[in-house]
Order: sequence, then C-alpha cells, then structure tokens
Amino acid sequence: MSDIRQIIQKPVITEKSTRLKETSNKYVFRVDVKANKRQIKRAVEELFNVHVLDVKTAMYRGKRTVVMNRAGRFEGLKPRWKKAIVRLAEGETIDVFDVV
Repeated sequence: MSDIRQIIQKPVITEKSTRLKETSNKYVFRVDVKANKRQIKRAVEELFNVHVLDVKTAMYRGKRTVVMNRAGRFEGLKPRWKKAIVRLAEGETIDVFDVV
C-alpha cells in the first residue's frame, strides 16, 4: 500500500463506536483488508495529525445474501471487510467524528 488514503476507507459511526470515543478516546475505522497495524497507525497519524498509542483490528467475513426479483432467486456474498479500533494519546481528538 503506497497511498495512505487507500488504507482508511471511512469512519464507523455506531452507538458502540461513539461510546468508545467518549469513554476511552478510541476511534473506529473501516480499513483496507490487506492493511496491517503499522500501516493503519501511520495512515491515521499522517491524515489526522495525531499520536496513535494502540491499534486493534478485526476481520469480518462476507455475509450471504438472497435476492428475489422477477427473474427468480439469486444468491450472493457481500465482501469481507476489516475494522480498526485506534486509541489516541490523551487530549487528542479527530474532528471527523465530531461533525456527525
């Protein structure tokens, strides 16, 4: 991965991620499946100008889907994805999460 903008895909904004942000200064991102923890740490530090203390990752398998339409029934698979939980240094924030 040469471009850091390909590593961080989008922030994950859910009730759990909001609670993590408020209580433990942790932020949740959807990241590229091939990215490792070092690449994620470097990407967050460069994009948001913060100091990252810890990175935890989790892989999610693609879920099966069934689509019914006029032509019949089709089965498919949603793509797998990776989530990264990033803990920042004390007193630092990321403004993207405060806007939403």
